[in-house]
Amino acid sequence: MGVFTYEDEVTCSIPPAKMFKVAILDSDNLIPKIMPQAIKCVEILRRRIVNFIWLPSTLLSLNSALIPLVMKPHRPIHIGSKFKSMTHRVDAIDKENFTISYTVIDRDVLSGGIESISHELKGVASPDGGCIYKKTSKYHTKDDAQVCEAHIRGGKEKDLALFKVIEAYISAHPDEY
Repeated sequence: MGVFTYEDEVTCSIPPAKMFKVAILDSDNLIPKIMPQAIKCVEILRRRIVNFIWLPSTLLSLNSALIPLVMKPHRPIHIGSKFKSMTHRVDAIDKENFTISYTVIDRDVLSGGIESISHELKGVASPDGGCIYKKTSKYHTKDDAQVCEAHIRGGKEKDLALFKVIEAYISAHPDEY
């Protein structure tokens, strides 16, 4: 089995505590609401929550609406996906340090030699009062299978677009959270 690691980061104007609460802890409610074009629903398959916090082994299923999302006035970003669904397993979560680790364990994309994709996401405060989210993704492959760079690039673009839509929503609705 091979492991291919990719790192990325994105900045935003929202403080890390608020971004983590909205983008991570309330993602099952928020994402289908603000992006119905891309995500039809987020279903919790196995819930392990204590004090409103997901615990490791919570399973989330995301079902795609298969329709692209276009952000304006910026360049169009395609969020819709040819994949119908995916299942995330929460491996670890730390709300005080704004970190989550999760693994994509079931998705149409887990083919072509990809066994699983694990992600670690950490929010840190930026000097301007916003945050920087750092993401490390590890593609676990079967045998000597390779990971296509276009697949990685497409995933990064979709992640960035989702992050920016959430940031725009929080900015437009500052009192909601």
